Amino acid sequence: MSSGDSLNTELSKKTLFFGLKLWVLIGICVGAFIILVLSILSIWVSGKKSRSRRKVDKFSLSQIPYTSKEIKIYKVGTQNYQSHERVLVTVHENTSDKNTEKMSVHLARSKSSDAAAMSQCSSSYQHDRACSSHSGEEGNSATFQKQPSYKHNLVSASPLIGLPEAAHLGWGHWFTLRDLELATNHFSKEHILGEGGYGVVYKGLLMNGTKVAVKKLLNNLGQAEKEFRVEVEAIGHVRHKNLVRLLGYCVEGIHRMLVYEYVNNGNLEQWLHGAMRQHGSLSWEARMKVILCTAKALAYLHEAIEPKVIHRDIKSSNILIDDEFNAKISDFGLAKLLDSGESHMATRVMGTFGYVAPEYANTGMLNEKIDVYSFGVLLLEAVTGRDPVDYGRPSDEINLVEWLKVMVGTRRAEEVVDPNLAAVRPTTRALKRALLVALRCVDPDPDKRPEMSQVVRMLEADDYPFHEDRKNRKSRSASMDSNM
Repeated sequence: MSSGDSLNTELSKKTLFFGLKLWVLIGICVGAFIILVLSILSIWVSGKKSRSRRKVDKFSLSQIPYTSKEIKIYKVGTQNYQSHERVLVTVHENTSDKNTEKMSVHLARSKSSDAAAMSQCSSSYQHDRACSSHSGEEGNSATFQKQPSYKHNLVSASPLIGLPEAAHLGWGHWFTLRDLELATNHFSKEHILGEGGYGVVYKGLLMNGTKVAVKKLLNNLGQAEKEFRVEVEAIGHVRHKNLVRLLGYCVEGIHRMLVYEYVNNGNLEQWLHGAMRQHGSLSWEARMKVILCTAKALAYLHEAIEPKVIHRDIKSSNILIDDEFNAKISDFGLAKLLDSGESHMATRVMGTFGYVAPEYANTGMLNEKIDVYSFGVLLLEAVTGRDPVDYGRPSDEINLVEWLKVMVGTRRAEEVVDPNLAAVRPTTRALKRALLVALRCVDPDPDKRPEMSQVVRMLEADDYPFHEDRKNRKSRSASMDSNM
């Protein structure tokens, strides 16, 4: 008998285990062994993933932002924020909107310990031009009392009242991903307010009934983490009624989201060039109120806190407007913090074409004077109703700043006023004041540009620029007398 036959005979013998043949029993044992190995591998992989997830969550929790620099708020001794008793705003109706560490904030002359209850700021985002904004309600003619503006405008109750106290961490509210999913109906398309290069903004409703704007940052090669930290560093602890109010944040896994107060009256870009024009054109008084609010906010960022905050992207679409036409600066994704010992810093050039200061575009060196330049362009945009750069116009009118310098130089300043203001044009004094302030802000020499606190005073002074003319005439007279 051959060995093969002998092996077959042995394998075919019945065993004591249920009378199964030997080869069947061997097959069952091998199969059971394979299943056991696969089960052990599955348990090991699942355990590894669980440990990895816990590690990520632990890492994320460690990144809950308390901001990397200590910001102290000082009194700006040179500022004198006065206000007129009444402001008439007319809108014509249309027959048909670095390292994470806790940051201390010292509020000058403030007796309140609840920083969350001291602001009236908000944020929103615009759908067109990849910028931010919320759609507005229909405007109408309105006269309202303008409240006196106090030193840092730290007012109003907190919109976080009624939310779980356990979620209040650091300076703001720590929202869970589930919270924001419920607030935005799982980030539905119907809730989208705007989209930009760094994320999508949704309208949300918190459990306490507060309307919010939720900025969901896109995780493009770590850009979400970078912008998240920048915005928190810049405005997480800062309180001013003309600055966007950042209510809180969400840090879960790869998700990075920022939660702002909601404002429903659009932004300056929309009122001058976009969707809000269907509700009518902004009156001169309303435009100047928006400009003055913006100037006060920049003066605060540059001169009242340490380190100073350089916004780097002042433009009309980042100037939000509330129902009473108060302005709020939004979108601090490009902001930089500049210590008091630093006169400037070198960075990659960022900003919006037409608003970027020439010296910054050429060298990448920045300080607060680049915001002053952008503000000057913004003021000219409000006066003329024109875009900073418009290739649809004749070649000598494409660049707003250069065109306006020519018009003022040839004594044709009256012709630059927005045609939509034809019904109620500004007075010669008001127009001259606005144009001279703007031209000082866009001076090619950054050292000759005024500080924003000076800009505020110039805009509020009824006799500017005529008191400057008187001073110049006196100076020339004194010079002539000395020569004689």
